[in-house]
Amino acid sequence: MTNKITIAIDAMGGDNSPAKTIQGVHYFLEKNKSNNDYLIHLYGDSSKISYEINKFKIPSDLVKIVHTDGVVSDEETPLTAIKNSKNTSMWNCIKSQTEGTSDISLSAGNTGVLLVVSRMILKMIDKVNKPALAGLWPSNKDLNVVLDLGANIECNEENLVDFAELGSALYKSLYPNKKPIVSLLNVGSEEIKGTEVLKRTFKKLKEISNSNSFSFNGYVEGNKIMSGNSNVIVTDGFTGNIALKTAEGTAKFITDNLKKNLTQNFFTKISLIFSYFSLKKFKDKLDPRKYNGAIFLGLNGPVVKSHGGTDALGFYHSIDLCYRIVKGNLMKEIKNNLNDLSSD
Repeated sequence: MTNKITIAIDAMGGDNSPAKTIQGVHYFLEKNKSNNDYLIHLYGDSSKISYEINKFKIPSDLVKIVHTDGVVSDEETPLTAIKNSKNTSMWNCIKSQTEGTSDISLSAGNTGVLLVVSRMILKMIDKVNKPALAGLWPSNKDLNVVLDLGANIECNEENLVDFAELGSALYKSLYPNKKPIVSLLNVGSEEIKGTEVLKRTFKKLKEISNSNSFSFNGYVEGNKIMSGNSNVIVTDGFTGNIALKTAEGTAKFITDNLKKNLTQNFFTKISLIFSYFSLKKFKDKLDPRKYNGAIFLGLNGPVVKSHGGTDALGFYHSIDLCYRIVKGNLMKEIKNNLNDLSSD
């Protein structure tokens, strides 16, 4: 294994691939010209990938193409994928971690299949029962890690405590100079509110708080997720997925209506000229492409899921996330956190 960070990419997953994925690689290389600590391995149809690479004049010393014949379709179920996906770009992209040829895997393909295949190939970390899907959300103080976003509909207190440790490790890998501050998503901030599972989780997190892993900040309500008072938000996959889709829909509603109202007539268009830079900054803050990339945590290797419908810029951000995760020693941070948990 090379000392360089090696990112394995399923070049065929998601809409408009491999054109989108290779353009995303191009953006990443352009923004990291001064760095010499990474390699990118592209899995998929070599002729199609080569065509896109030549179009963007991507240097051959920074990328390697690994040919695969198959592609996991969006319609494929996890059950059929187990039988049919062993020669696909997704399967081989993930398998490269077990072969020691990559540090992290990235795909914009079918989420359900990606989770099942990742779990089958990489296996779960010892003593972690369920993987979590973690995402990055904007806040008033940079970014939050939020998990689980849909991998597990039902969770018990042991799962939620694991998620707190895993999410805190992810946060530390991305922001090594900041302390993870964990909150549990709940219907109220008072200690007596919530389900019995949440109450038992609250008690456990309170007991293990102030260790090397994280500080526990109690409950947080949905309208305070982005306040910045906590930076790791823990919940079950059912609630987390609803919260995510609600936030995405609200952000789109706001930006769409702002655009519509500010271009209604001559006078609103004039006002738009004077407020252009402020509005652009506001729009950039809510741009979902900047937060593209959800991370499967709890496996013996990191896997990042890019949104299938994102564009090349969004895919670039998911590549950048992969780079930052490996550079920040995510797996080492997870091991340290779980060791702290087992010693309590």
